[in-house]
Amino acid sequence: MADLKPPPALTRSHALFLDFDGTLAPIQDDPDTVMLPDDAAAALISIEPLIGEAIALISGRDIRDLSSRVPLDYWRAGGHGLEICKPGQRPPVQPAGAPRDLCKAVEMITHGVEGVVVEHKGPVIAIHFRQAPEMGETLLARLTDWLRDTPEYKVQAGKMVLEAKPSHANKGRALEQMMSHPPFAGRTPVMVGDDTTDEDAFKVVNRLGGFAIKVGDGDTVATYHLDTPRDVAKWIKEQETP
Repeated sequence: MADLKPPPALTRSHALFLDFDGTLAPIQDDPDTVMLPDDAAAALISIEPLIGEAIALISGRDIRDLSSRVPLDYWRAGGHGLEICKPGQRPPVQPAGAPRDLCKAVEMITHGVEGVVVEHKGPVIAIHFRQAPEMGETLLARLTDWLRDTPEYKVQAGKMVLEAKPSHANKGRALEQMMSHPPFAGRTPVMVGDDTTDEDAFKVVNRLGGFAIKVGDGDTVATYHLDTPRDVAKWIKEQETP
């Protein structure tokens, strides 16, 4: 991280894409307790005069869950981009669920493991082991082994979390899809994220001539760095607006 510089200023020509957990909001042991902090909410409002509606939140959370934690005023992509909502649009009430066999397999994999929380996020299933870090490798091996013959699903490892997600669920793919439509089309993309799932989006913005901002520690293809979600909010609020 010492080799990465603070991010440059935004301009009217940019489109801003932001992860939620660990980027706009600090990570918590219990993901159900995470909400958009007041400083992050204020920062998003402050940047609107500069870039208008070209702001999107891209999260691994199910779109219904994400929409319950952030204002509906922004573009939202949930489930790593599986579902996208426009500003003001409410997501469908009923999500598509994960395959029954996968749900049963995750129950079996995590059965009796103390400190592990299973989260169903529509078609995505997350296994949180922040309170049982010593079980990470074991859980990863079990889940990887079960999905070995299930090409329509893949394992995504993140910060103290493992996700079984559809193979086509990809933040980079969602970002590129949004960049082909107004209000993002013709702009330069900027992606801010903290976890391995954000690297797919980082690669896309790098290819499209934009720039990526890594929040916190970890290997990354991003070219810029911020330490914490609070620093993200501060950077956004520091942008010059008309």
